[in-house]
Amino acid sequence: MTSRRQRWARLWSRVWQPPRAHGEQPRDRVVGPLELFYDLVVVALVAQTAHGLSQQPTWRGLGEFATVFTLIWIAWLSGSLHHELHGREDARGRSTFLLQILVLVPLGASIPHAAGDSGAAFAVSAAALFALLAALWWLAGRRDSPEFHRASWLFDACTAACAVVLLVSAAMPADTRMLAWAALDVAYLAAFAVALCLAPSGSVTLVTTHALIERFGLLIIIVLGETVTGVVTGLAEHPLDTLTLAVGLVAVLVGFGAWWTYFDFAGHRPPRPGRGTTLLWIYAHLPLTAAITVIGAAMVRIVEHAHDAHTPTSTAWMLCAGTAVTLCTTTVIASTLQDWRTRPGFHRPVAAACVSIAVAALALGYAQPAPLLLVVALVALYSIPWLLAVTLLQRPPATAI
Repeated sequence: MTSRRQRWARLWSRVWQPPRAHGEQPRDRVVGPLELFYDLVVVALVAQTAHGLSQQPTWRGLGEFATVFTLIWIAWLSGSLHHELHGREDARGRSTFLLQILVLVPLGASIPHAAGDSGAAFAVSAAALFALLAALWWLAGRRDSPEFHRASWLFDACTAACAVVLLVSAAMPADTRMLAWAALDVAYLAAFAVALCLAPSGSVTLVTTHALIERFGLLIIIVLGETVTGVVTGLAEHPLDTLTLAVGLVAVLVGFGAWWTYFDFAGHRPPRPGRGTTLLWIYAHLPLTAAITVIGAAMVRIVEHAHDAHTPTSTAWMLCAGTAVTLCTTTVIASTLQDWRTRPGFHRPVAAACVSIAVAALALGYAQPAPLLLVVALVALYSIPWLLAVTLLQRPPATAI
C-alpha cells in the first residue's frame, strides 16, 4: 500500500508541478500548441470587438472599442507573462489555460453589447478572469525569492483590485461603467510599469524571452487574419461583381502590407536590455494590435461600398488611421531593438519614411476617394518603406550600413 502511494505521489509530482520561480524558465523554450490555442480563443474575442466597431463606426464606438479591446489585451498579456515566467508543460499548465478559456467564452459572448445591455455580464465575466489571474500570480509569488516579492505582490494586488473594480462596475450605469473600465485600463498599465521598475536590476530580460517575443508575433499574425476574414465576409454578404471583387482582393493586400511592415522591420526581434525599452516594446504592441483590428473591421464596409463614388467617412478613416498607427507603432518598436543602434543607416531612413507615409495615409483618409482607389493607394503607400529598405540593403559593401 505504501509503495502504491509512493508511485502515485511520484506520478502526481510529475504531472502537477508547482509554478516556476523567476529565472527558472528555459531560455530556449518554444511556443507550444496550447499557447497557440489560447491565443486563437483571445482573437475570437478581438473579432467580436472588431464586429462591434464595424457596426458602430463613430467616435463613441471607437472609444468603446478601445476600452474593451485594452481590457482583453491586458488579460492576454497577464496570462501570457504568467505562463512564460512561471508555467510548465504539465497538467497544471494545461488546467490554468483551460480555466482561462472557460471564462473567456462567456466574456466573448457579452462583447457585442458590452456598452449596453450586456455590460453587467461582461463586467462579471471579466472580474472572474482577473480574479483567476490574480490567484495564479499569488500562487507563483509564494515561491519567488525575496528580491522579487515587491514587484510580484504589487502586480498581484493590482490584478485583484482590477477584478474587484470590474465586479463593482456591473452595478453602474452604462456610461459610468465604460468610463470606469477606461480608467481601469490606464491604472493597470501604469501599475504594470511600476511593478517592472521594482523588479531587481537585470531581471527585466527575463520578461521578453524568445518564446514571449514569438507569442507577440503570433498574436499579430492571427489578428492580421481578421483582415482577410473581413474581406471574405463582405464578399459573401453582397452580390459579387468585378468591381466588388477587385476592391476585396486589393483590400487583402492592405492587410498584407501591414504584415510585411511589422515583420520586416520589427517583428520577432528582442528589444535592447533595460526597463524603458522593454516597457516601450511591450506597450507599443497594444496600439499596433488595435490598429490592425480596426483595419479588419473596416474591410467589411469597404467591400460593401465598393460601388460608391467616395468611401464613407468612417470607413476611410478606419482604414487610413489604422494604417498610420500601424506604421508609426512599428517604427516605435523598431526603435527599441539593438539593430536601431548598430544599423542606423538602415533603420533611421526607413523610420522617417514610415512616419511620412503615415501622414500621407491620414491625408488620404481626409480625401475619401472611391474604395478601389483608396485601397490601391494604401497598398502603394505600404510599398514605399519596403522598397526603400530593399534599396538600402542593396548598397555595395563599401558603403553598406
